[in-house]
Amino acid sequence: MATLFFDLDGTLIDSAVGITRCVAHAFERLGEPVPAEHELRRWIGPPLRDSFGPLLGDAGRTERAVEYYRERFDTHGWLEHEVYEGIGETVAGLAAAGHRLAVVTAKNEPHARRIIGHLPFGHHFEDVVGATPCGRLSHKPELIGEALARLGLPPDGCWMIGDRHMDIHGARHHGMPSVGVLWGFGGEAELRGAGATRLAAAPRELAALFG
Repeated sequence: MATLFFDLDGTLIDSAVGITRCVAHAFERLGEPVPAEHELRRWIGPPLRDSFGPLLGDAGRTERAVEYYRERFDTHGWLEHEVYEGIGETVAGLAAAGHRLAVVTAKNEPHARRIIGHLPFGHHFEDVVGATPCGRLSHKPELIGEALARLGLPPDGCWMIGDRHMDIHGARHHGMPSVGVLWGFGGEAELRGAGATRLAAAPRELAALFG
């Protein structure tokens, strides 16, 4: 049986509304103009500091933006998502088949744990590995490494499942295979370009890959 690491945003849940509203809140609190909606979607996937930093150009203001983002996410944003159709049944089926499951996300770990605990299928995940609030762990290679250490596993026999190039690059860093999912925010060209081992167009295809 395999150990499957699932990304969260764009893989288990469609979190676009919650993330973009929290980004807009951060810019408003800073007195900065709020980027257009299509630009806000760039915050879905990468670490927050990687997205705020280039636009704000100042470490102190970047940290305040992260604080303001988390301020709203803590009260509203963590609930502003939709579960992708079929993903709950797929996760339950993979667990029943004997696969070990964990979540590996660039989202702040306390928030990720809260979301997973709220999902009706969240109990199937053995652990939730997310970014540290200070940013010490924030990029996928580091997060996957943390997951491997916590579960006491070598990369052999593990897969990363995600919707963005960061997920695929993180897996490749550890010599792990990956599945790029096409129902999230990255798209086929991005995932193929990153070197995804397999692609899945719908959650049910994951069951076929690991049946």
